[in-house]
Amino acid sequence: MIEKHEFEAIVRDQVPLVGGFGITVEDIGEGTMVLTMPYRDDFVRPGGTVMGPALFGLADVALYGAVMSAIGRVELAVTTSITINFLRRPAPGPVRAEARLLKLGKRLAYGEVSLFSVDDDLDGPVAHVTGTYSIPPDAAAAADARLAPGDTVL
Repeated sequence: MIEKHEFEAIVRDQVPLVGGFGITVEDIGEGTMVLTMPYRDDFVRPGGTVMGPALFGLADVALYGAVMSAIGRVELAVTTSITINFLRRPAPGPVRAEARLLKLGKRLAYGEVSLFSVDDDLDGPVAHVTGTYSIPPDAAAAADARLAPGDTVL
């Protein structure tokens, strides 16, 4: 499993665009990751809402963290597909991402991320994201050694 400070350093140093967002790890578990992206004026688009690219970046890096929380520090795990559905307009303010893996296989990890407006999360998520990450062969072999056939991380 990867530690909070270690993942924050990876995001800051290895994913520079999203690393500049100021994202912090709130919680990490086996196959789960909770991140918070602080409010910044440059994240707000016309109409007074947090822009989609910032939400997408937060969700993608949250799923990246959920993968690493299950297989360890594998920086070459990459997004192979991701879909975001915007459910409602987020208020200008911090955004929380709650990611969890739904299936961890030898070469692919599939998960979901729910995004919440921290200042206004009573109405449910502002976006729902699903995505698949590709696990490099060397890391896949190591992960396979830790999992029994058919194991699923929930």
